[in-house]
Amino acid sequence: MAALTGPEARVLDAVDVGWTVDRLCRLVAVPSVGGTPAESEVQHLLAAWLEELDCAVDVWPIDLEEAASAPDAPGQEVSRTEAWGVVGTATGAEDGVPALVVSGHTDVVPPGDLSLWPGDPFLPRVAGGAVHGRGACDMKAGVVAALAALAAVRTAGIRLVRPLAIHGVVGEEDGGLGAWATLRRGHVGDLCVIPEPTAQAVVTANAGALTFRLEVTGAAAHAAMRDQGVSAVELFAAVHAGLREFEAERQRDADPRFGGMPYPYGLSIGRLQAGDWASSVPDRLVAEGRYGVRLGEPVAAAQDAFATRLAAICAQHPWLADHPVRLSWTGGAFASGELPAGHRLLPMMRAAVADAGGGAPEERAIAAGSDLRLYAAAGVPTLHYGPGDLNLAHGPRERVPVAEVVTAARAFALLALRACGVR
Repeated sequence: MAALTGPEARVLDAVDVGWTVDRLCRLVAVPSVGGTPAESEVQHLLAAWLEELDCAVDVWPIDLEEAASAPDAPGQEVSRTEAWGVVGTATGAEDGVPALVVSGHTDVVPPGDLSLWPGDPFLPRVAGGAVHGRGACDMKAGVVAALAALAAVRTAGIRLVRPLAIHGVVGEEDGGLGAWATLRRGHVGDLCVIPEPTAQAVVTANAGALTFRLEVTGAAAHAAMRDQGVSAVELFAAVHAGLREFEAERQRDADPRFGGMPYPYGLSIGRLQAGDWASSVPDRLVAEGRYGVRLGEPVAAAQDAFATRLAAICAQHPWLADHPVRLSWTGGAFASGELPAGHRLLPMMRAAVADAGGGAPEERAIAAGSDLRLYAAAGVPTLHYGPGDLNLAHGPRERVPVAEVVTAARAFALLALRACGVR
């Protein structure tokens, strides 16, 4: 742990735990599921808080028609009638591009089966030193940690030399609409941190993820004479077995930053629909799933590899050779992304975490797609560091330890001072 300067010590002391927990609970209470009106509501709430912190705030309606047709748009999996971008900039003594951006998404996934939750998922509760509720971990805690850092800089009376920006984005869970629109509007920076939950590690790379749809055609028959038909369900079983072999091959020689996880580039079937009558042999099955993109692998190459293997599976099957499975790519398209090797942002982030009392974070990669790849593609060196554990995201046990939120806020405050400079 390095010796802190006077301004650094003041900013650490200025992080307000009560303020941080209050803002996190208020953010969780907004049910900002992607595609719902609350997704816009939460963005306007964030904009109001950034104004309270004396930021210059840019709030704009995202052009959804452009997002649906632009060749570089990331895709969407939910319907939207509106979406909003929010950027708050704490101006410095010098104008220009922000020295540091903290970008966090405010949209959340649906809560799922409410009976599995101990209470209302959008009625935040503080218990066992943690804030519980949908979005607490993924990733409203990270957004609030950035706000708390900015508030601490302001409370400590510190003037930055260069600007610090907070990007509030939507649509991350289904492709990255908000980050894409924010970058397209011209909001960039020298460095970027995305405070996704990283289980106290620093994440410098993420695998990509693509959503696919398979349509399997069989032949209908009465179930009493099922040998006269061809079951689309049984056909899919053969296809799925072949795809599992393909998945296993793609895990070989994975980047060591994945820490030996079994499926850094996993292939998973998330939804199945087959048949229309219990006493009929099903003649059609639709499967939708998610397919991992390897680090550094172009999206088009990943799609070609999948399509080639699927064609080979069909060619080896007596029915599917003449009735091949139809493949289409749907929803969001997450390319992989990573911080350039040897970039200064990694040691800067590690030092800020250590000096904030967070220990020595290891460097990791994650198997989930994220907005990192959009900032990296725009030429902004980016990594993840944030409170919470991704293993608790998207489930009914979602929570985030208050201590981790506070540590992240302290680390972001130190990083802001060191990246932006102090007058």
